[in-house]
Amino acid sequence: MKNILSIVLSFFTFLSFSQTKILSWNLENYGKSKSDIEINYIASIVLDYDIIAIQEVVAGYGGAQAIAKLTDILNQKGAKWDYTVSDPTSSTSYKAERYAYIWKTSKVKLKGKAWLEKKYGLEIDREPYLATFEIGKKNITLSNFHAITKSKNPETEIKYFKFLPATYPELNLVFLGDFNCPQSHTVFFPLKKMGYAPIFQNQKTTLKQKCKNNICLASEFDNIFFKIAGFNYINSGVIPFYTKFNSLSEARKISDHLPIWFEFSLN
Repeated sequence: MKNILSIVLSFFTFLSFSQTKILSWNLENYGKSKSDIEINYIASIVLDYDIIAIQEVVAGYGGAQAIAKLTDILNQKGAKWDYTVSDPTSSTSYKAERYAYIWKTSKVKLKGKAWLEKKYGLEIDREPYLATFEIGKKNITLSNFHAITKSKNPETEIKYFKFLPATYPELNLVFLGDFNCPQSHTVFFPLKKMGYAPIFQNQKTTLKQKCKNNICLASEFDNIFFKIAGFNYINSGVIPFYTKFNSLSEARKISDHLPIWFEFSLN
């Protein structure tokens, strides 16, 4: 009986370590404008995930400090977390920002240092922030990105992503973040032809200014693209946190985007 229990426990332990949950969230102007109550609320949302990718961290004073505060709150809730924040993006014509990763150290390990991808720094205003994480004995590299707004034609930036798999042929790349562009756009066709798939189709992820006829979501902007051959897809979803607030204006103090998530194991 003890042997059977031991085998069952080992199996579930293996499952818990082999399955990984990534959450991506554009936290709109994340910095000193976020109150302690708001940061505590954000921590309660992301607590059950293993890697958190954050977009729109303020480039100036307050952005990196707010990420440190969020990590500190998470560390008080039972698990050990670590984080890395990018330098400000090299934008010259658009608003510079930072990106961040926060991860549960018992589940994943950062390999080396994360880096802002400079190869297309002239063509991409807020160049993506890449980080390689070791999960078990396998690796994935996340490319965290916040595109220019829809009115500025984000496809003119996204088109350069098709070159990154050839630039880093040894890396198991995952593209995630706020693309300000739906996955159905033709700019994503080259990635799809390479075997990448979006976790969402026809899933809106941004908040309207006001709900109309109980419709509160506006655009299909946030997504995660993964290489089908390298992953065992388990589950994915959005977190409609706005339903916990009395109004969209209150919810938008947290963010105008929903957090999105992806659960998987590596092949």
